[in-house]
Amino acid sequence: MKQESLFAQAAQTEPLAARVRPQTLEQFVGQQHLLGPGKILREIIAKDQVSSMIFWGPPGVGKTTLAEIIARQTQAHFLSFSAVDSSISKIKKIMQQAETQRQLGRQTIVFVDEIHRFNKAQQDAFLPYVEKGSIILIGATTENPSFEINSALLSRCKVFVLKALQAADILQLLHNALQNPQAFPQKKINIDENSLKAIAEFASGDARTALNTLEMAVLNGQQQNNVITITHQNLQQLISKKFMNYDKKGDEHYNLISALHKAMRNSDVDAAIYWLTRMLEGGEDPLYIARRLIRFASEDIGLADVNALNVTVNVFSACQFIGLPECDVHLVEAVTYLALAPKSNAIYQARLAAQKDAQKTLNAPVPLQIRNAPTKLMKDLGYGQNYQLAHNTADKLTSMKTMPPEIQGHRYYYPSDQGHESRFKERLQQIQAWHQKHDSL
Repeated sequence: MKQESLFAQAAQTEPLAARVRPQTLEQFVGQQHLLGPGKILREIIAKDQVSSMIFWGPPGVGKTTLAEIIARQTQAHFLSFSAVDSSISKIKKIMQQAETQRQLGRQTIVFVDEIHRFNKAQQDAFLPYVEKGSIILIGATTENPSFEINSALLSRCKVFVLKALQAADILQLLHNALQNPQAFPQKKINIDENSLKAIAEFASGDARTALNTLEMAVLNGQQQNNVITITHQNLQQLISKKFMNYDKKGDEHYNLISALHKAMRNSDVDAAIYWLTRMLEGGEDPLYIARRLIRFASEDIGLADVNALNVTVNVFSACQFIGLPECDVHLVEAVTYLALAPKSNAIYQARLAAQKDAQKTLNAPVPLQIRNAPTKLMKDLGYGQNYQLAHNTADKLTSMKTMPPEIQGHRYYYPSDQGHESRFKERLQQIQAWHQKHDSL
């Protein structure tokens, strides 16, 4: 835990992003859906009606900057916490100090960066002080707060979703930085507009990445006296490869696998290959992807293409045998096959429908006629009595009932007309017609 001095000048050893950090809402770039004229967050800040809130968004979009601007605007005491060095006892001690400040008439804003990294006990330590109004809690997270923040704490905070910055926003931010006297004191930076646009595109919505790239370009630029020239050739060495914002256990992980599933379900083969490639480029475990493809083969294709499951299981084995990078083509092959295959979720729907009945009838006894009777006692109790062996009949069908009486006649499987499933639909219709003819005899 450290106490911030918001009005001290940044030391020149700080990163560029810290040296040029906006001090007011007017200097802040982006998030116009929250901070534009008349928008809710701007109104809350302008009217000094700030309450506890969570800023949720990708890295480098201004979460920390907004928290500091709010503290400055309200003239509140500002504290920031880190999950690394914030023990529960330390949190409670500082919270008690905040309560004392409140009784003296001064509000305390507590900023918790990466609040998703705080464990349940640490998050719970803030809860009573948020409830009493001892503090205004501002949490920042790159992860979905629905999953990462305790429900009791989350229910007492307003969630604001911050979006990745547009390239135009980042370009404006770069221009602002170059005009800021704290950025590169006593130096003139020569960089053309195309190079600034290249940095803005490379940053992929992350202001911190853009500013760090600009700073590296300046440090590696051609210097003559106090003039630094950034050449296109030198800049290309810094922006030749993008790094993805991809957390294999985070929200973006689930967003991408969802996108892959829905693209395949929609038979959009190119989109499916794209989302698969995004996951692979982000470092996703190929076996995780292969497992999800196996599930998709039954959930979304099923008997419409009986080979889909074979393909995915074989690809899973291929990924186990050779791993990345070689197994990438096997995954693309499977995704392409699944995207182009006929679709049916009849098997999945049958499972859900049967699950509802099973949950209602968990204690329904198995009908006696379809119980095994390996002992004399069981035979005497009627186990297996009136059992009809289908193999002994000409049609390989019998009128024997095999469902519990309370759900007799319930149907779960409704085959579609897609692909091979039409054959199963035809066969099911034949069986149903036979029963209509023979069951009443």
